Formats: sequence, C-alpha cells, structure tokens
Amino acid sequence: MRRPSVDTLLLFILLVARARIDTLAQWAAIPTDMLQADVARLVGKWWPASSLALLSDRQTTDPVTLLLISLAFGLFLIYLVVDTWGKRLGETAAFRVKIGLVYAMVVLLVFGQTLLFIGLRHITGPAAYTHDGGVIQTEVTIEYLLAGVNPYVADYLNTPMAEWGTEYRTALYHFPYLPWTFVFSAPFYLLSQAILVWFDQRLVYLLLFGLSLGIAQSLARRRQDKLSVVMLIGLNPILSSDVIFGQNDSFVLFWIVLALWLLRWGETRHKAGLRLLSAAALGLACASKPTAWFLVPFWLLLLAREEEQGRANVKLFLRKGGKWLSLLVRRAWPLAAVFIVLIGPWFIWDPAAMLDDVWRWSAGTADAAYQIRGWGFSNFILAFNLVPDRLAYWPFWILEVVVAVPLLIGLLWRQAQHNTAGTMLYNYVLLLFAFFYASRFLNENYLGYLLGLFALAYFMQGAEPSD
Repeated sequence: MRRPSVDTLLLFILLVARARIDTLAQWAAIPTDMLQADVARLVGKWWPASSLALLSDRQTTDPVTLLLISLAFGLFLIYLVVDTWGKRLGETAAFRVKIGLVYAMVVLLVFGQTLLFIGLRHITGPAAYTHDGGVIQTEVTIEYLLAGVNPYVADYLNTPMAEWGTEYRTALYHFPYLPWTFVFSAPFYLLSQAILVWFDQRLVYLLLFGLSLGIAQSLARRRQDKLSVVMLIGLNPILSSDVIFGQNDSFVLFWIVLALWLLRWGETRHKAGLRLLSAAALGLACASKPTAWFLVPFWLLLLAREEEQGRANVKLFLRKGGKWLSLLVRRAWPLAAVFIVLIGPWFIWDPAAMLDDVWRWSAGTADAAYQIRGWGFSNFILAFNLVPDRLAYWPFWILEVVVAVPLLIGLLWRQAQHNTAGTMLYNYVLLLFAFFYASRFLNENYLGYLLGLFALAYFMQGAEPSD
C-alpha cells in the first residue's frame, strides 16, 4: 500500500493548527457572548435565529467561523481521496485538484474569517475586531496624509486607537511603520470610501496576500514544492491570523516575494528592466518596515554575481572591486532611489519625530517606549529582575551587535560560495531571527512572517542550480 504523500500530512497539521488558533485567538481577544451576539446581529437578517442558537457553542467559536472550519475539513477529506486515488486522474489533473482545494481552504479560513471580522467591525466600532497598528493606526495615517498632517509628529489620542487595548499603550504617541504602508493604501482608501462609504485596511492586505500566494507558487518548480509553499504561507498558523486581525507583515512579505519573482524572470529572460523593477520592489519593502532592511546586504551580494556564469559566484568582486561597484550601481540603483523618494520627504519634514517613532520607540529610548515582551532573550531580562518594569530601558543593542554582526559576516561568506536567491532568502531569515531573538521583543507575528519566508527559501532551493 502506498503511504500518503507528504503534502497530505503537512496540510492536515496546518489545518488543525489553523482551526485551533482561530478559536483560541477569539477566546483570548473577544468575549464569547459578545462575539456570538455580534455575529447574530451581522447575519441575523438572512440566517434563522434558531440555527444560530444551535451553532452557538461556548466551547468552539461563533457560528460563521464554525461552518468555515467545517467546510475546510470537508475539503480536506476530498484532498485525501484525491491523494489516495490520484493516479487514476493522472499526475497533472491530481495536482490541479489538490492546489485548487488548498486555495479553497485558504479562502475559507483566511479570506472568509477576515471578511467576517471586517463585517463585525463595521457594525460595532472602528476599534473592534482588528489590530491597533496595522489597521486602526494605518487608517488614521491615511487620513493624516490626505489632510496634510505629519503622522510622525501627530499623536493618536483623539482617534479610534485610544479605544483599543488596556495597558502599555505607548503607540498612541508613535507611528512605528514607514511611509509606504499608508501611501500605497491611500488610493484604496479613497476608492473604498467612494464605493462603500467606509474602508478597512485589511482589504489591502487580503489583495496582496492572495497575490503573494500565486507568486510564491510560481517560484517553486516541482509540483510537490508548489503545494507545500502555498500551504505554509496560506495556512501559516500565525501569518494567516495576522491577516485576519490586520497586522501588516503580509504587506512587507508581498513586496519581497514580488521582488524575488521579478528578479527570477529578469535573469531567466535576460531582461535588465525586470531586474531593475525587482530592485524597486525591494525598495518598497524597505520603505514599509525596517524588517526588510536586513535583506539588503544579501540582495546586493546576489546582484554581484556574473550573469553569464549561470550559477552564483563573486569572482568579479574578488577580481576588481571597482567594476563590481559599477555593476552593483547599475543593477541596484532603483532600490535606493525608491527608498529615498518615499522616506525623504517625511524625514526632511521632521527627522527627530520620524526617528523617535520608527527607531527610538522600538529601541526603548523614547519617552514612551515599546514594552519588553515576546518569545526571545528579553524574557530572561524580566525573569532575573534586571529592569524595574517592562517599559524600562535595557541595552539590548549590545547583544544585537554581538549576535548579528558576526552572523552577518559568516552568512555573506556562506552565500559567496553558493550565491543563489534561495540561499539569500535563507540567510535573511536566519539573520533577522537572530536579531529579533536578541532584541527588546520577539513578537509572535515575526515568527509567522519568518516561517513563510523560510518555506519559500527552502522550496526555491529546489528550483536553482546546485553545487
């Protein structure tokens, strides 16, 4: 008897994790009675109250989420049948059915759940069923942009942000993200206001998340790898929750995935224009969140390889640094240009305010700083009582330098031996993980983001030349 395929086991694990995290996240963030009452108010006009009452179980979740989960597991049952008797369909047909089922599960568990929360927020209030920074604050910054207000100077005390959360609310005085997050979203805000008379930032995240899945699928060549990468990004237990609640890691992820795709096609088709567009896409990622900055040194090293060699090498750099630098400028200038154009005006407007919001707040040196928290080394600082409270300063920068600088040098040397996009992306994930582990906070959403990129790096390796 043929054993089930690896993708079936992976999908089962992710589905169970996704379904369980959905219910646990709701229990942790939303009172069950309130959730079920709001869902009944949202769908009550067309859903019989008696059915809603029967489906309302305090031990599971709300009726809509419960049905979405049940539909997803029904699709998984079909997936199992296809995997068991797929040879009768043929490999191509079986793959198409499988990938279609995976996308359908993502639509149910991520898109469906997100649209439910958007609807619930719309009938309750702007601070409900959503994330503070990725949605509420970003929407306010769009309004500030359209009104000519600097979001890095203004505070958020008289906005819906003030209604969100109960403690450590220092984000009311800081906007920690970079301008592309609200500049890109502004046209969608205007369009949605014109058509729907309201806007939810998650509409943008859903669009980019769906595009990311399609692009990531194309970056893997083997059918097994395509299935796996779509599962690990689309049903990623943390990243998909971030989309549902509205954290913005999927926003940065899209621009990095797009940059990789443009670079792949530019090199495959020997079109310099596509490679320049890929550098511009990375510039957009860097103008969104500082998490993308850690990719830049590895990206520049990748661009240093000699195109005619087909495989990765940095002989040009080792042979003549001047020619390498000239080549790098020709290939990477859009990255710097896009970053400067988007960041420059806000930095010139008030450099101290921008640095305070984007850097000092997260470093713990601002007057109202971000708290020490997460799943990293910072917990030992709290455990050994080395600070009086979570908002206090501790010099994490020393540990970050000690950990990240030698690792960066070693990873660049490693990449120089096998200079491929997959190696570059893996090095980025490793460096960023190490930096965050040593930093003031390693938030759970970063791990979802890193897992998605780690999966893409792993499955891209199978699509590239080996040593």
